[in-house]
Amino acid sequence: MSERRACRVVRQWRGTQRYLPLRRADEDQLTQAILALAAKYGRYGYRRITVLLRDAGWQVGKDRVQRIWRREGLKVPQKQRARGRLWLGDGSCVRLRPERANHVWSYDFVKAMTHDGRALRILVVIDEYTRECLALRVARRLGSLQVIENLADVMLVRGIPEHIRSDNGPEFIAEELRKWLAKLGTKTLYIEPGSPWENGYCESFNGKLRDEFLNGEIFYSLKEAQILTERWRVEYNTERPHSALGYRPPAPQAILPKPGHGNVENKTRFPHSHTPDGDYGFLSNKALH
Repeated sequence: MSERRACRVVRQWRGTQRYLPLRRADEDQLTQAILALAAKYGRYGYRRITVLLRDAGWQVGKDRVQRIWRREGLKVPQKQRARGRLWLGDGSCVRLRPERANHVWSYDFVKAMTHDGRALRILVVIDEYTRECLALRVARRLGSLQVIENLADVMLVRGIPEHIRSDNGPEFIAEELRKWLAKLGTKTLYIEPGSPWENGYCESFNGKLRDEFLNGEIFYSLKEAQILTERWRVEYNTERPHSALGYRPPAPQAILPKPGHGNVENKTRFPHSHTPDGDYGFLSNKALH
């Protein structure tokens, strides 16, 4: 029987009998690099892993990374196991579209809890245009006075936004906060009740915060939650590839200063609600006006 006829009988192309797959010299090293990144960034897919590989110096395309990704059985898990950190065991839109940095900020609250079941509140502040997370304040309780304190700290470093978007939570519609923002010249944008999609930029960030960080951590104390949350914020701003920015981080060159510090001599002056001892619980009405 001829070779051609034999190939027809088994329904297999002759090319498959002669083709020898080529294995690149760097295949093993690339595979190990992909596995290491997949282990470190468990919620990233192969596209973001490709960007991180290129940043590390690999000349590789997403198709090759996808092939290795599938071969190794990698995928983004639907659920992830929460991790405990034991090293801190000492108790220790009708929507205005953003057009430039500081044009529109948005803020919201995200809930979490410590291992003992006590509640945590996280104040999220982002710049909608740059997608940069400007603040993640973690505390047991956060009211309108604490919102003012944290916004003031961010504005000392970043400047004053033209608009700020939020839902209609009691902390955001408080009279003291609205008066303070009006004195700065910042216009408030309140979304329609029951319409979180009108605050889409912040809601999208909140989803990433929960999926990539909160769902994978166990906090044993408030201090631990504050440290890990701030570390994740810096990583989000400076390392995490953002798909809406062409897989670039929001602020790749930024070494974010701590709130309340920096060159503020040329900043626009505005009323600041700090007390001398930094006590958030005893702000006077005079300090807000």
